[in-house]
Amino acid sequence: MKQPTIQIESLSTGYRGKNNVTVVARDINATIHGGELTCLLGPNGAGKSTLLRTLSAFLPPVEGTITIMGRNLKDYSDKELAKTIGVVLTEKTDLRNMTVEDLIGLGRSPYTGFWGTLHEDDRRVVAQAIEMVGIEPLKDRMIQTLSDGERQKVMIAKALAQQTPVIFLDEPTAFLDFPSKVEIMQLLHTLSRTTGKTIFLSTHDLELALQIADTIWLMDKEKGVMIGTPQQLAGNGSLNDFFSQRGIEFNIHDVDGSLCIIPKLTH
Repeated sequence: MKQPTIQIESLSTGYRGKNNVTVVARDINATIHGGELTCLLGPNGAGKSTLLRTLSAFLPPVEGTITIMGRNLKDYSDKELAKTIGVVLTEKTDLRNMTVEDLIGLGRSPYTGFWGTLHEDDRRVVAQAIEMVGIEPLKDRMIQTLSDGERQKVMIAKALAQQTPVIFLDEPTAFLDFPSKVEIMQLLHTLSRTTGKTIFLSTHDLELALQIADTIWLMDKEKGVMIGTPQQLAGNGSLNDFFSQRGIEFNIHDVDGSLCIIPKLTH
């Protein structure tokens, strides 16, 4: 049985101002397991990035608790967090004059101390991360020469080199062409299986997420968060209910245990 790594209880997310609190999402209750790929779906403005920032400890919860690996998130020190949570953000890295291998080596910074010197064990971990993502031919390339898809693989390898049990990704397929989107999503699914890590990502790539994810979170400002497998959310009408509000309906077919989803615009 897959073990729970993240437990969320009565969580409300938002921002604390000087004299007020802006709540973005309320009363989220969920468990996220190791060895699974979980995808967070929702329209712009629903609060996906705020939720990810809260789970990553960049923002404090407005209410509720987040427990990771059996400990309350607020009890972690910065150094402990760096060894527990890896984060891959949407923004493109604007790094130059650095090789792929050197950038991935930065993932070892929680272990190398102030000077960041890589020792034999660190180099072994970096080499393993490069192999797991399948980018051995890129390791001596300069970062600025990479395509967007190649660069995203490098950032995933950097997170793997960090050796955290949890990896959060914010829109990892943004800016990519469709073949690269498919490749990245399949890679993340495979990594969740082979490493046993908890991989949680936000995405707008609905059809890919429904085909590949183990668990889907549908986030809506009015209805909150609906959670289930793609099959569960399709079967109980949550998908159609969620997206029909946005002028989209689905013809959903189950073929050999996989969802075949044909979107159509409503009038």
